[in-house]
Amino acid sequence: MTSGISRRARVLAAAVGTGVLVPLVAAATPAAAAAPAVTCTSAKAGLATKLKKDITAALATRKGTVAVGLYDRSTNTTCTLRASSAYDSASVVKVTVLATLLWDAKKTNRYLTDRENTLAKAMITKSDNAATSTLWKQLGMTKIKNFLKAAGMTQTKPGANGYWGLTQITVTDEQKLLKLLTAKNAVLSDNSRAYIVKLMGQVVSSQRWGTPYGVPSGVTVAVKNGWLQRSTNGWRVHSVGAFKGGGHDYVMTVLTHGNSTMNYGIATIQAVAKVIHRDLAAS
Repeated sequence: MTSGISRRARVLAAAVGTGVLVPLVAAATPAAAAAPAVTCTSAKAGLATKLKKDITAALATRKGTVAVGLYDRSTNTTCTLRASSAYDSASVVKVTVLATLLWDAKKTNRYLTDRENTLAKAMITKSDNAATSTLWKQLGMTKIKNFLKAAGMTQTKPGANGYWGLTQITVTDEQKLLKLLTAKNAVLSDNSRAYIVKLMGQVVSSQRWGTPYGVPSGVTVAVKNGWLQRSTNGWRVHSVGAFKGGGHDYVMTVLTHGNSTMNYGIATIQAVAKVIHRDLAAS
């Protein structure tokens, strides 16, 4: 065995002089994979190129891991970055909770009770955690999973043991949900969609940061944000929004983690939102 090791060492030593070892080392330790790039498509000439350039520039100096989704019906524009990467949902899952509640009520042809309306309003407009826990428990995992299936949100994994804030979400699925809220479909009734969007439009002023940042005047805003600090990946800070006006009808999701502070994550989201609103308004 010793002589075998020695012989291999001699072969490698000899190879150094010939340059053979260099490609072997390169193959054994490949360069780190390039960070994923923003991709955009659009029916509007030049818009995809501009959005890709500006979103990329907005994120160029930001630390943390950021995922982005944009869809504008008016120009058939889509942008994505890390669309299938999973994040702890924090409070953005509250939109899914309300959608599940309304979807389930529709199946039994009933209106929400006064109690459910009170809980739903607190959950969305003030991000009330106790109200969310009550509705999450009332619905139960089966109904939540059945709604996700109906909505085609196959990448979303509900948090276990009542930990709704640890639900795993992706840009792809959040964009699917926002699209359901903003156009006629077979999953949510028109009244249900209008109710959710109305509450997202009544979020308290202190929680209206994120995707609405830089929105042009005359454009309606519906938003839900989430924030959560954990021992790994620092702060999770997320924002989902729906916007209509100025010749556009668009939905936006920005998910982040690895932020040093909550405010750092907000600034990252707002840097992205600002250029998206600006580029769409100019198109």
